[in-house]
Amino acid sequence: MARMEEGRSVHRVLVGKPEVKRPKGGPRLRWEDNIKMDLRELGGGGDWMEWAQDRDRWRTLVNKAMNFRVP
Repeated sequence: MARMEEGRSVHRVLVGKPEVKRPKGGPRLRWEDNIKMDLRELGGGGDWMEWAQDRDRWRTLVNKAMNFRVP
């Protein structure tokens, strides 16, 4: 049986250490998490998926979110 040479990619993957470090902090927010946070800031609640199925209601909400300014 042949030994793995140290320069080969397979050998580096099996015994090597990653050179890149993971970013600090928790997991990144998902798109859905951002939607929920925006709704809470606007004073809206409920199921955002239900709101999104009504185009006029969703468009109104999105426009309100885009023009929202924190005092």
